[in-house]
Amino acid sequence: MALIKSISGIRGTIGGKPGNTLSPLDVVKFAAAYGSWLLQQGWGKKVIVGRDGRISGEMVQRLVVSTLNALGLDIVDVGLTTTPTVEMTVLFEKAAGGIILTASHNPKEWNALKLLNNKGEFISAQDGEVVLALAEKEDFTFATVDKLGTYTVNETSLQRHIDAVINYPLVDVEAITKRKFKIVLDAINSTGAIAVPALLKALGVREKDITVLNEEVNGKFAHNPEPLPQHLMELCKEVNRKKANLGIAVDPDVDRLCFVNEDGSLFGEEYTLVAISDFVLQQRPGNTVSNMSSTRALKDVTLKHGGEYFPSAVGEVNVVNRMKEVNAVIGGEGNGGIIVPDLHYGRDALIGIALFLTFLAKTEKSSKQLRGTFPDYFISKNKIELAQGVNVQSIFDKIKTKYKNNPINTEDGLKIEFDNDWVHLRTSNTEPIIRIYAESNFETTAENIARKIMQDIRENM
Repeated sequence: MALIKSISGIRGTIGGKPGNTLSPLDVVKFAAAYGSWLLQQGWGKKVIVGRDGRISGEMVQRLVVSTLNALGLDIVDVGLTTTPTVEMTVLFEKAAGGIILTASHNPKEWNALKLLNNKGEFISAQDGEVVLALAEKEDFTFATVDKLGTYTVNETSLQRHIDAVINYPLVDVEAITKRKFKIVLDAINSTGAIAVPALLKALGVREKDITVLNEEVNGKFAHNPEPLPQHLMELCKEVNRKKANLGIAVDPDVDRLCFVNEDGSLFGEEYTLVAISDFVLQQRPGNTVSNMSSTRALKDVTLKHGGEYFPSAVGEVNVVNRMKEVNAVIGGEGNGGIIVPDLHYGRDALIGIALFLTFLAKTEKSSKQLRGTFPDYFISKNKIELAQGVNVQSIFDKIKTKYKNNPINTEDGLKIEFDNDWVHLRTSNTEPIIRIYAESNFETTAENIARKIMQDIRENM
């Protein structure tokens, strides 16, 4: 059982003792802290609340809504929805902020409160520290009975989001319609089953050409919900069986996106951002940003189009901040997170799907052919679970000393370069683990680098 307070929100497992899990007491405490912080900002009293399809979602939502109402905040409930939809609804409604109840790619026993500011963006690390301090002190003042907040339901938010996507200047609905794409979606028993088919139909994909796997929104994930290769075998097989043009996989809150080629092979989640960036940069040359755990292929594509590539620390808020600093035209993360800034500053699988289908339609290529146009790099993605009390910084310091003759970046954990290869090790924002990512032109080299670093970590634990 776990409770993690980080840049990615308040995240924990359901069930167990308060203080060690995301118990009802903890939900109320952190919701009250966030609501109190919002009131201090003076941005108004309207707050957007939405959730993914998790089993615990409705229970957590009721606690959050009641707590915020008790502070005098007015709730607009968008119900079962996606993270990017909540982000955009904050903008549509000119709200003071928003809370998304989702643990993203974590398994079904997890849930989380992901906190937004009045721009529909994740709150900064500094603001997060203020919220955590308020929670620690339980420094809340609740409203008197005649000043309790209101509660309304908004059933149009997803449609407004979809309308914004299909009307985005680089999305070509006519071209997509003409291609008559046949698509298989793995909706992983969450809100992708609602949002993605609605988007595909709006893009001109015929209902008879859309197959949805794991369609029931019950939070009982049919497989591990992180869209990694080992979890997508059913999707790969179904794309082959249906003779589909494309397979689409999203995570439970629909901010991550990856594709399966027409032959059932994986397009590669790292290449979701690369492909969509290539398309955008053809129309709008400029700078790009991804986190430093992402493939160097984005840098290659950016330079090809005359732009400049900038790395950031891992975490959506860090990517967004760097994108603003360098005026990036597109950015995101190698886990399939696409950020299109002139739509909104948030990872959004829906705009990603629309741009990718437009790219395929306009080039008249298959997804396998499109993937073949990009440089081949291999990333070995690994993790080591952490016992309580492990001094991670001490481990990193010892490894840094061992590789002191190599180029090293300590902006976010530890990134070590080996000629054209690299390895990045960092603690996760969302789980009690160290992530170890290594990239090379050769799969075996990437795996060997990762294996060696993992051995170094274990020797120093």
